[in-house]
Amino acid sequence: MSDDLTHLSLAEASKLIHKADVSSIELTEACLARIGAVDSTLNAFITVTAEAARTSARQATNSKPHSPLHGIPIALKDIFDVEGVRTTAGSPILADNVATADSAVTRRLKDAGAIILGKLNLHQFAFGATGRSSHFGPARNPWDPERITGGSSSGSGAAVSSGETFMAMGTDTGGSIRIPASLCGIVGLKPTFGRVSRAGLLPLSWSLDHAGPMARSVEDVAIVMQVIAGHDPNDTWSSREPVPDYTKNLRAGVKGLRVGVPDSFFFDSLEPEVDAGVRAAIGVLESLGAIVEPVRLPYIYEIPSATNAIQLPEALAYHQKWMAERPEDYLDDVRYRLELGAMIPAVTYVQAQRLREMAVAAWRDEVFSRVDVLAMASTQGAAFKLEGSDLSVTLSLIRLTNPLNLMGVPVISVPCGFTSEGLPFGLQLAGRWWDEATVLRAAYAFEQATEWHPPKGGRPPI
Repeated sequence: MSDDLTHLSLAEASKLIHKADVSSIELTEACLARIGAVDSTLNAFITVTAEAARTSARQATNSKPHSPLHGIPIALKDIFDVEGVRTTAGSPILADNVATADSAVTRRLKDAGAIILGKLNLHQFAFGATGRSSHFGPARNPWDPERITGGSSSGSGAAVSSGETFMAMGTDTGGSIRIPASLCGIVGLKPTFGRVSRAGLLPLSWSLDHAGPMARSVEDVAIVMQVIAGHDPNDTWSSREPVPDYTKNLRAGVKGLRVGVPDSFFFDSLEPEVDAGVRAAIGVLESLGAIVEPVRLPYIYEIPSATNAIQLPEALAYHQKWMAERPEDYLDDVRYRLELGAMIPAVTYVQAQRLREMAVAAWRDEVFSRVDVLAMASTQGAAFKLEGSDLSVTLSLIRLTNPLNLMGVPVISVPCGFTSEGLPFGLQLAGRWWDEATVLRAAYAFEQATEWHPPKGGRPPI
């Protein structure tokens, strides 16, 4: 019964709590038992705050539910501050760094009644796409523990997929929500840049970082977005754009929705099974009434290099002191990327930001004037083996995700197939700035019409 509870969707668990058919205590104990049973294999958690979670669960059980997150156990990537709990970022440099206050996202989740189970593993300092490089060892994929989860939100992907938590918060600077969502067979949303506060999060690249939810269904992600989205005066990049009701039109379908399929770049080098699966997924949207058409994406081949020219020096700017004083505490691939940041001239950084402005204007005028959403693969293939070159694998993993960080548009990854080896992969749907609602609606319609998402898609072996 415990495992049955932990593999419910967040929305299903919430309904049970609101009907008093299950208590927050029961859900929390089920998740803690699940963590105890599988995390020695998966290594998804860095810190489990079991007693604090039990205390919060008792309080939630003894009070009237006031939001869909009331009493729901969740977990946070270990760059989100939680008061009184260490924030390590997967590095020995911060091994004893105890937060003195909650991040903005943590506070909003707590206010909604969510139960914090603990902090999740990640690629060191969120600076990698595989999840291999962590001071605490790599997180492992529940579909095959000898394979990567994808990163940098590696523990978040593993924990949600395996049923250790109902939802996990991740961050996404070049694909770090969508890559593990794709490789672990779950849903992950990168909101519009500025939609969710980054206050109280360890930064990687200030002008590219996004925070967003990872869960087992599109509805779950919509529920969480309703809580965490909105202006925060403590984040200077935070937008005052009004937040809509993300669940209001979730079930409205896609009839008449204009779906653009990029005519280049995103389909240039997909693994054959992924190519077939993604094209079949686009066909599902068309069968549901969407209008599918090819679309040209201006500057698409220039955008990846511009993204790197911005991300690398911004990352080094944050890490410069530690790189000078404690370079040996950085894992090799992370240190190498930071060293690359020192090799990018200021003029190249400025030119990259200028290209970003031109690309955003062109996409607004030439792409999103014609289509409502874009559809493409989340990753070129499924999860790689844990052994191997991190740098070459990283370049493959971020190819289809990091252009959308530069653009700052909302993007979701939703499961859309399995390889012949039984490994999941995802479909990306991207929309106009601030229009997460349409992205969620399209993803929900696809999800409900297919067999790839839990529980239809089955549970991973772990």
